[in-house]
Amino acid sequence: MWRNPFKGFSRKDWLVLSVSLTIVIGCSLATPAVTWSTASGVTVGAFALVLMARGDVWGQVLTAVFSVLYGITSWQFRYYGEVITYVGMTLPMALMAVVSWLRHPYRGNQAEVEIHRLTAGQKRNMVIESLVVTAVLGMALWWLDTPNLFFSILSITTSFMAAYLTYYRSTWYALAFAANDIILVILWVLASVKDVSFTPMIGCFLVFLLNDLYAFAHWRYREKRQKES
Repeated sequence: MWRNPFKGFSRKDWLVLSVSLTIVIGCSLATPAVTWSTASGVTVGAFALVLMARGDVWGQVLTAVFSVLYGITSWQFRYYGEVITYVGMTLPMALMAVVSWLRHPYRGNQAEVEIHRLTAGQKRNMVIESLVVTAVLGMALWWLDTPNLFFSILSITTSFMAAYLTYYRSTWYALAFAANDIILVILWVLASVKDVSFTPMIGCFLVFLLNDLYAFAHWRYREKRQKES
């Protein structure tokens, strides 16, 4: 695992990373009173997504770091659902995914994970567990008087499904994260109306949306290649 994660990057990977960093850092610099957690979080997230698109376990490591930084930013606006979701769920599942991905390298190549197709039982469990987690945490968010409750609850559902699919190394994790990105763009637009310092989070998740769509296309291609070989 202790290797240069950028070794083997294609021109397309470098282009996606460069554009992503330019947008998220530019949004941070252009926003007055931006917090350190917001600026560093969006930067770490950009690196994480490009590495995730490549199926590199370092993407999971950086996702864990991003979860902590994003949790701090969410706490500042009282988005307790995002704090609970990312610190209490996405963070531990990202660490679990690190172990899972390290145990399933594609043909011994630690820079590329072996893609897995969910069984019928795993799909059923995902639906059941998503409903249970959403119901339990949704009640907690209601009790905490979380702002924009409806979208915060939707974020819990999509985040859990994305984390579940990531752990099982499924190509469809990227679409689940893309759905979550759309919800988070809405949440942070609503937050930025009240506090402009949260504006970089809008640019962050728009970039994340494009990256996750790129990751889905990348994983579909790699899934086909792995199956054929």
